[in-house]
Amino acid sequence: MTQSIVIQVGQCGNQIGCRFWDLALREHAAVNKHGTYDEALCSFFRNVDDRFDDPADIPLQQGKGKIKSLKARAVLVDMEEGVVSEMMKGPLREVFDFKQLLTDVSGAGNNWAVGHKMYGSQYREHLSDIVRRAAEFCDCLQCFFIIHSMGGGTGSGVGTYILNLLADEYPDVYRFVTAVYPSIDDDVITSPYNSVLAMRELTEKADCVLPIENQALVGLVNKVNQALPPAKTGKRMYTNMSDVKPGSAITTSDGGVVKPANEKPFDSMNNIVANLLLNMTSSARFEGSLNVDLNEITMNLVPFPRLHYLVSSQSPLFTLSDVHLPPRRLDQMFSDAFSKDYQLLSTDPKHSLYLACALMVRGNVEVSDVRRNIERLKPSLKFIHWNTEGWKTGLCSVAPVGQPYSLLTLANNTCIHGNFTELKDRFVKLYKRKAHIHHYTSVDGMELSDFAQSLESINSIIQEYSDLEKQMNNPPPPEPRLQVLT
Repeated sequence: MTQSIVIQVGQCGNQIGCRFWDLALREHAAVNKHGTYDEALCSFFRNVDDRFDDPADIPLQQGKGKIKSLKARAVLVDMEEGVVSEMMKGPLREVFDFKQLLTDVSGAGNNWAVGHKMYGSQYREHLSDIVRRAAEFCDCLQCFFIIHSMGGGTGSGVGTYILNLLADEYPDVYRFVTAVYPSIDDDVITSPYNSVLAMRELTEKADCVLPIENQALVGLVNKVNQALPPAKTGKRMYTNMSDVKPGSAITTSDGGVVKPANEKPFDSMNNIVANLLLNMTSSARFEGSLNVDLNEITMNLVPFPRLHYLVSSQSPLFTLSDVHLPPRRLDQMFSDAFSKDYQLLSTDPKHSLYLACALMVRGNVEVSDVRRNIERLKPSLKFIHWNTEGWKTGLCSVAPVGQPYSLLTLANNTCIHGNFTELKDRFVKLYKRKAHIHHYTSVDGMELSDFAQSLESINSIIQEYSDLEKQMNNPPPPEPRLQVLT
């Protein structure tokens, strides 16, 4: 059984990560009624014995053991201690290992250079130690999941520094990045700088990137709230946990069931991203008739190493049982997932070219259902001429809590160049005036050339995707067949 480590960086990364662990525990509790430590839990949690004072001395309890105390395979990093401190005092505090977190007090000041050049160098040894500690608890480490935002200083700067560290120290372990991009009207004036500087690192060092836009998340939350009955609108979408027995995976040491805290402004948006991660990792956590190994996502969806940015969408957007809405019909769920209204990026892949597409299906769905819907949707989707059958399908038997089935699509599509072009234009608008540049170049190790190289990097990505999109209407002529002369 393979294991994965989640690295949460910055305020956004840690808030999304906290939602992921909360919902993951609820999914496992819904399936694991007997409180046993099985292979499903082993993928993202380790089982420890609290009788040991030094966690390094705790024997791993692999296989069909009884749950003692679950610890998330998580590393928590933030240069402002507020969010992490709140998590370590919250209902999930016992799930996190305090020896696998790193905080500071002053923050990175919305400056990529401070996060990457200053804090990264300052804490490199400490970062390396806590990642290594998490890795040593794994029998077969397969993936790192890095969650961070692009617009701030810690998420973009320290997040990409950690990505570089992983590439150096764990070159054979896959690196998945979930990166939240700022809105056009973002209140951080330097967010275009931070995003483009970070993107250069993502392009060079990540194996797969799932870009998510804040503005798209706002639209999705509004869609969910409009669909809810009036009494439910604005309330957190949680399942009733009254049937969870004491001592199970999601109870605290005093026997109380973990309860959600008061709703916070970004909880609904973070919930959607957390569900994306739940659906993507479902095959690693549960059994299925057609499970997709996480490394198969990169193998099947990334035909060129640098073009590893995937457009994601999911249906339903809500997943927990106290949202009292009838489930979407299966065929409608597939149609939704290929609609721009369900994308986690503000874009429409149907008008561009698919390089490849993955369908991650959960629940009581047959292979024949998937094939039927692929055939139904294919005429409206344009695939590149050398990969017209570029579909990757995964079937996980465990549905999200409160739903009969769900669908996550991950598409490598040329439409993403439009999002990057808009970001580049915002960067250039600032850079032409050299606005705020001195805040970056005053940091040791930061050069003006970093801006130029990052601009060149995003331009090259835009150009590569644009060149591929041109083949949509002008595919190259077929290669001539060789004739064998006799």
